[in-house]
Amino acid sequence: MSAEPTPRREVVTGEPRRVRPLPRYRTQSEIDEQTALGGAYVRSLMRSQLRAGLTAFTGLAVVVGTLPLVFEALHSSAVVWGVLGFAAYPPLTLLAWWYVRRAERNERDFARLVEGRSAQ
Repeated sequence: MSAEPTPRREVVTGEPRRVRPLPRYRTQSEIDEQTALGGAYVRSLMRSQLRAGLTAFTGLAVVVGTLPLVFEALHSSAVVWGVLGFAAYPPLTLLAWWYVRRAERNERDFARLVEGRSAQ
């Protein structure tokens, strides 16, 4: 028999090696390189932002467009000034608040798409 001791066996308990992952930000490179797919992504974002803007504009037109009818029905300058000074602002504030939330949500969804994260 040989005088040399048998080598000890080492056990590795680390993470298993994986195949090289695909690039994570493929969508971002599509946009940066201005490919047809990247253009489609950007057009989608622009369409959703335009839809939010047109919806907000329609709401604004309804609020402002009905003011002359309200003024004609009231026949009182004090009430007209009250409507202009107080009653017109809450709907406009709510409309602006809705528009900002919608635009930010569109941008967040687009960023998730570009980064490859799923919607939560």
